[in-house]
Amino acid sequence: MSSISTSLIRFNTFGLPARCRQLVLARTQAELIAACMQHAADAVPPLILGGGSNLLLLEDYLGTVIKVETKGITVSEDSEHYRLTVAAGESWHGLVEFCLQQNIAGLENLALIPGTVGAAPIQNIGAYGVEFSAVCDWVEYLDLNTGKLARLSHDECQFRYRYSVFKGALRGRAVVLQVGIVLSKCWQPNLIYGPLQSLAGQATPQAVFDTVCRVRSEKLPAPEQMGNVGSFFENPVVSAAHFSQLQQRYANIVGYPQPSGEVKLAAGWLIDSLGLKGYSVGGAAVHQQQALVLVNRGNATSSDVLGLARFICQRVKAAFEVELVMEPRVYAARGEWSNVL
Repeated sequence: MSSISTSLIRFNTFGLPARCRQLVLARTQAELIAACMQHAADAVPPLILGGGSNLLLLEDYLGTVIKVETKGITVSEDSEHYRLTVAAGESWHGLVEFCLQQNIAGLENLALIPGTVGAAPIQNIGAYGVEFSAVCDWVEYLDLNTGKLARLSHDECQFRYRYSVFKGALRGRAVVLQVGIVLSKCWQPNLIYGPLQSLAGQATPQAVFDTVCRVRSEKLPAPEQMGNVGSFFENPVVSAAHFSQLQQRYANIVGYPQPSGEVKLAAGWLIDSLGLKGYSVGGAAVHQQQALVLVNRGNATSSDVLGLARFICQRVKAAFEVELVMEPRVYAARGEWSNVL
């Protein structure tokens, strides 16, 4: 049996000191498909890795890690839309910058989200009032069961908040190869979130991009300076009646009405209101500037991170009767965990 020899510390933005049995860098789509199919039937399934920015490694991985490094962006247009085909290994923020350089608007609210394009549909990434689902045309993936390529339309992806079919029926079976993005030429700014409202009446795609980058940089530490995975918890969604009850007890509680009639709570506000900024367990801590972010102060272990996350969940549950859900995907030695807390 081969040894656990390859370090993954620089391939996960939380900076946890895990290793794997083998690391494969797939730089072309053909290499990615070949590597996935070679290891699809392994006793320990391959871990498909993008930017490592939404990943929590609990221990050494006993299988093969396949890092997606495919590149390529093509653009076509008609009278009303731009249509982009983007390889899964492209940097998401790099794509946002590329679009602005080409005078293509619509992705600027999603600036500085770490990770790769291939992860965007899986998690249905979102920020500042915009989700990936709003711009997704289609997603092409490799089916590990059949070895065939398939393409899903927007509706077939079953998008909802931080969810898609890739976290449901296709979980562990699909490897995203490329995505299709459609952006209207009739740009309308989305300024519903606080810091962006100051741009009303003078918003441009570049101004929105600059504001989002500034705000995110102020609140979120760069992973190379302090390990983190960005937002650690999803914003919980509660019934209107539950929100009304919470408002009576916490007048300043932050909530955003949803089309369903429910209300999305700001998880960062819940954690902050409990005085947990700076709270730590071992080398893991709640970030001082943004309570939704957990950070590695330099020597965190996976036990530290899970211990801190569990403590936060317990405190939030006791105070608000709300269950927090972790955003990052969690991997133990032999595969992904679906329920850690």
